[in-house]
Amino acid sequence: MARAKRILITGASSGIGRALALRYADPSRSLALFGRDAARLEAVADACRAKGAAVETASVDVRDRHAMAARVAQAGEREPVDLVVANAGVATGLSPGQIAEDPEAVRGIFAINVLGVLNTVEPAIAAMCARRSGHIALVGSMAGLRGLPYSPAYCATKAAVHLYADSLRGALAPHGVNVSLIVPGFVTTPMTERLEAWQPGRVSDERAAEIILRGLERGAAVIAFPLFVYYAIRLFRNLPPRIVDAVMRRFDVSVPQTHEREQPSLERERS
Repeated sequence: MARAKRILITGASSGIGRALALRYADPSRSLALFGRDAARLEAVADACRAKGAAVETASVDVRDRHAMAARVAQAGEREPVDLVVANAGVATGLSPGQIAEDPEAVRGIFAINVLGVLNTVEPAIAAMCARRSGHIALVGSMAGLRGLPYSPAYCATKAAVHLYADSLRGALAPHGVNVSLIVPGFVTTPMTERLEAWQPGRVSDERAAEIILRGLERGAAVIAFPLFVYYAIRLFRNLPPRIVDAVMRRFDVSVPQTHEREQPSLERERS
């Protein structure tokens, strides 16, 4: 594949998004970094500029469809965006003894993890198809491969991202646009630091960024890591569901509930 020179990344202020921005930063590239925390986003931008990259930032919430459409279009005005990485996402789940997730948190995570992906990707499709080039990458999760009893909504959102990526890949390939699904396992980020659970195969965010960059450069349809976790979960999917459910329930896991809500305005009113 042609080397991406103009790259847009959402959720770039921390975690995988931040690490990926720093990994891509060099004098031959320009970056459009999206995030909600303006101070953290500018700190990432400054670090990327110090490595020679041209950087623009957009303090925008992926839940805001109209703002995202405007910002994505603006990012492509100076030069076409070669690569869009829909990375922004949050997690939520259950603590021991908790039976059901908070409905507000559930709708909040769907708004960010699913609608936020649509709001990122949709504005880029027409321009990429028109010039018959471009690359769209969507960040899923191992949790999107099989439902987990301690994080129902998160698993559902990532499963939706996986199927959306699969569908887009087939739909856009005839128009010269490549689509990649990124399926990370446990990565050292602020999100996983709050998770109380066994985290097999956890890698640093820098290592995750390196694996993702190499996969994207070769145009991989699926970039999954670590592979032993990926194939183990795929195996579990073929076992009797009740057996797998029983095994999963034996793990002592606590997933913090997200404070995100369905609408950005509603979140501000409650904070």
